[in-house]
Amino acid sequence: MMSGGYFSQAFIFLITTVFDIYLLAVALRFLLQLFRADFYNPISQLLVKITNPPLKYIRKFVPGFKGKDWSSVVLMLIIISVKISLITLISSGRVLALHSLFILSLAGILKLVINIFMISIFIQVILSWVSPGAYNPATVILNRLTEPLLGPARKFIPPIGGLDLSPILVIIILQLSIILVATPLEHFGISLSFPARF
Repeated sequence: MMSGGYFSQAFIFLITTVFDIYLLAVALRFLLQLFRADFYNPISQLLVKITNPPLKYIRKFVPGFKGKDWSSVVLMLIIISVKISLITLISSGRVLALHSLFILSLAGILKLVINIFMISIFIQVILSWVSPGAYNPATVILNRLTEPLLGPARKFIPPIGGLDLSPILVIIILQLSIILVATPLEHFGISLSFPARF
């Protein structure tokens, strides 16, 4: 019994790690395209190579709309749905209802995107302290990810004595978004979950 539990935990860990890494790549690709990052940036190129195989197939059924590659969103939903389903099946032996799985997947993607923004801002702030003015592919990508949030925040909190306080405001708003939007959505999805009846 105990060894079986250990194997289940190890399997869940592996599933979570592998799925989360690929999910991160797809989410970054979507966000960088959304914010018009340089397609020829080495990081952008790496993400394209990693995510292209399934996206080429999905695009046959999910075309782009208004310049946005919505196939990436569909792929994210598929990845996180499979991940949640496998983990739930291994840990409890249950199969989630489709509407519950869909809501949990949306909540998971929302949390992932918010965390991407928060981590990107943290990294950018640290880089501005230790290596101000540095220019490389990573800093260009970070700037593309964070500026759509930090730019409007600077209108409310202009720099004080040369110190940019906009990251603090944005991080507070992002954290509140997790607490007030993503987590309640996740709890709602859990409350709807029940073994599927065949």
